[in-house]
Amino acid sequence: MKKLWFMVAAALAAGGTASAANPFRDVPADSWAYQAVSTLSDRGLVEGYPDGTFRGEQAITRYEMAQITARLMAKEEQYGAEERALIDRLAAEYAEELDSLGVAVAELERKTGQISWSGDSRMRYKEDTRGKSTWDGRVRITAQGAVNDNTTVTGRFSSGNVNFKKDSGGKVRMDRLNVRHDFGDAAVVLGRYELDMGTQATWLQGSAFDGAEGQLALGADSSLRFGFGRFSDAIPADPTGTFHKVDAFYAQAKTDLHGAQLGVDYFRTAGFMEDGSRRSANVIGGNLTIPVGDFRVFGDYYRDTKGPGEPRIWAAGAGYGTADRKKPGSFGVDVGYYDVEKGLYHQYMSGLDIDDSVFLQDGHFWLATGTVTLMPNVMLHGEWAFAYTPEGSGSKELSDAWELSLVYKF
Repeated sequence: MKKLWFMVAAALAAGGTASAANPFRDVPADSWAYQAVSTLSDRGLVEGYPDGTFRGEQAITRYEMAQITARLMAKEEQYGAEERALIDRLAAEYAEELDSLGVAVAELERKTGQISWSGDSRMRYKEDTRGKSTWDGRVRITAQGAVNDNTTVTGRFSSGNVNFKKDSGGKVRMDRLNVRHDFGDAAVVLGRYELDMGTQATWLQGSAFDGAEGQLALGADSSLRFGFGRFSDAIPADPTGTFHKVDAFYAQAKTDLHGAQLGVDYFRTAGFMEDGSRRSANVIGGNLTIPVGDFRVFGDYYRDTKGPGEPRIWAAGAGYGTADRKKPGSFGVDVGYYDVEKGLYHQYMSGLDIDDSVFLQDGHFWLATGTVTLMPNVMLHGEWAFAYTPEGSGSKELSDAWELSLVYKF
């Protein structure tokens, strides 16, 4: 798009009609675009080149579009609903360029009266260790609304898994609902929110926690979060289990060592029932990721010092690349070795798409995962768990388990 044409459209969006002095020597007063360019320059929305020219016949770059969008965002409260909707669309399109300018697109969502919608959908086929196959789908819709400049409400609706083979529908429910209050470098979150610990899918990934959390930025490279509540997603393997019903405290520290990312996690719970006996949990561990160019190596270690036999989980692996949902052809792959002892993990606490009730109970296995972007916001994700051997006398290697998912972001 030529600059001059875009300036006219931007001037109309900004409601510019007032006259202004001629800011650019290559846009004469009798030019058809003079009024639009002059108005936007007067309002500080566009700038020319150091030689005093506008160069309106050149094609406008994405970076220039992002600069204009950033200036429109800064004055968004001056515009009507239709103009604000246009600015929102521009901000979404040029999000990466705005990030490079140091403009947080989330600022749009923090303005009073603004509600943003996003979501994802998944179509998945998988086979478990018994050779049983499943074909299912899911859709999730997230709504985020700004109460004021420092307060945001977020809710997510999920369809659950719709089993296409059994013609059974999922139950729509709100699986996330929380309020976030920002106070400079600190924040407080209340409600049901995400709690992740560990790298890859080793430990807690995408799990729901019901409670209250405090967050604190410790400089540019470190952070601390801590909370009190309940692990609402954690379902015990036996019907007498009450792990998800008891109070828990957790703390998590992360830091970027400029060559490695280190995380330290801790949580403890009140007494709960499991396998017919009463116990509590006191889990501590850490995770480390070391990037080497486009490659990375990672490792996790967690131990429950109050569990029967002090069960632990550890993993080590390597990966390459990252799938960027906006860049078709980009991809990321990881391969890791996992060793798990029964008693530390509870079902539905991991980010695995394969059957975590088997693979994170008691045994060791290899896991390969990969994601490739097929087209903008459409990705193919796969997981393959193999060489799984359960612990105990007479144990033997089980059949492989795998899954393929088409994931859509919107």
